[in-house]
Formats: sequence, structure tokens, C-alpha cells
Amino acid sequence: MLEKRTSLRHLNYHHLQYFWEVARDGNLTRVARTLRVAPSALSSQIRQLEAQLGEALFLRRNKRLELTEAGRLVEAHADGIFTRGRELLATLERGRARSEPLRIGAVATLSRNFQDSFLRPVLDAPDVPLRLASGALDDLLARLSRHELDVVLANQTVPGATPEGRLRSRHLARQRVSFVTQRRRRRFRFPQDAERSAFLLPGPNSAIRAAFDALAAKLELRIEVRAEVDDMAMLRLLARDVDAIAVVPPVVVRDELEAKHLVDLGPVPGVREDFYAITSERRFPHPLLKELFARKVGALLGADE
Repeated sequence: MLEKRTSLRHLNYHHLQYFWEVARDGNLTRVARTLRVAPSALSSQIRQLEAQLGEALFLRRNKRLELTEAGRLVEAHADGIFTRGRELLATLERGRARSEPLRIGAVATLSRNFQDSFLRPVLDAPDVPLRLASGALDDLLARLSRHELDVVLANQTVPGATPEGRLRSRHLARQRVSFVTQRRRRRFRFPQDAERSAFLLPGPNSAIRAAFDALAAKLELRIEVRAEVDDMAMLRLLARDVDAIAVVPPVVVRDELEAKHLVDLGPVPGVREDFYAITSERRFPHPLLKELFARKVGALLGADE
């Protein structure tokens, strides 16, 4: 049994970091090798921390260390402490550079035109390095929580809290979704003409697709799907090249609409797309984010909507 804990007025963060490294890995010998210290010295440091806290932090089961209830609590606090430490060092290091890079993540299905509009102030400022990453939302949020990204652009919101840390969703813009085709049809009425037309639709995981499918089901429509596409850039190309009706936000095909290569047949009733900026709670956010978030909806969508 551990002796009564000693004074907790001054926590030994060196001991805490050794404990944290072992807690994350689960193998004291391997961690000692990585840290280039003797296993006995590492074990001694952790025992000193346990003595100070008055709690056992590990149980040994089948040659592997497992955290006690107190150990899990200490690990959770250590996660926050050392994550903040890494963020501080990274922020100060960037602050010594001529200009701090802005690191943006965007879900792979997000409109490239919207991304271009959102980032225009940065693109027009050559002294600000810009780093862009694309991928699945879960992967981008994990990188955001590790402070590898400053903001994630998405077309869906996320809960305010995640196991990795607190996240915040800021609503940037909302726009209608339209029926778009490569040539002007003499007549297209929805829903009357829907069953006599072929459609190009976003993929099944899209919020737009879910809303359109719900609308079609409500109206008992049998929709002919010519193609379903996850990537908005590919949907944009198919809208130009295939004689079908694309269900797409106008911002995705903005250039083609302006050049009259495509025509907007009208809004899809009740279907909208929302754009969000997701950030993590930080003491030192990138200073340019405030300017980006202050932009008006019309500037983001390329029209005064």
C-alpha cells in the first residue's frame, strides 16, 4: 500500500511526463528505450509520482501495465497539459517566423469554388503561407484536435464536444440547391417532369442527397439516377458533359452558369446546403481567422444571396 501522499503544492512535471508516455504506450521497457533512460530509472520516477499523489497509477497484468481509475484521471489531465504545451511551443515558433502559416482542412466533398471564395483574402496576401488539406471529416477533426490544423471547412456541423477536445462550429453561409442542366430546356416543372428526366445526384452520404431523397419519397417520385458522385468537382464536370439534370448548389457550377454553359432550372424545394467552419478551443487562434469569419455570405457564395 502506498504511503500517505506528500505535499501536492508543487507537482513534478518531469515525473508526470514520464508517467504520461508510459500510459500512452503501455510498455515501460519500450518507452525507456525511446526516452533513452534505464527502465529502473523510469520506474523509479513513476513511483515517486505515485508517492506524491498517494495513489497507485498502474496495475501489472500479463506483463502489461494497465491504468487504475486514478491513473486514467491523471492521464486525462496530462493529455491537456502536454497538448497545451505543444500548442504553446508551436505558436511561439510560428510567431518568430516572418508570417504564421494558415492551415486549412476541407472535407473532400466541399465545393472548390466555395473554398476559393472563403480563402480569397489569404490568396491575395502573398506574405501569408497557406497549407490546404483535404480528406474525410473524422480525420480532419482529429488533426484539428491535435492542433495540426487551424480550421476545418465542412458542409455539416459537429457536436460541441468530442473525446479529442472541445470543438466549435461556426455557420458561414447557406444557399439553395438547384436543378442545373447543360442546355436550356423548353420546360421543366418539378415535380411534374421529374419522372421523365435523368438526374445527376450527390453521393448517398451527402446531406443534400438525403434531403432530395426525402423530398422524392414524400412526393412518391421514382427518380432515374444517371450517376451519383461524392466529389463535387466531378459532379460539376458531369453536369457539363451529360444530358441530365444535376442537383447541385449554384456555387459549385458558378463559372459555368456565368458563361451560360449551364442553366439554372430553379431551386429544389426545401433543399439547402450549409457551410461551416469548425475550430478547436485555443488560447492562440490564428489572427487571420477573425477576418475570414467576418466576410459576408455574398462574398462567400459569389453572389448577394
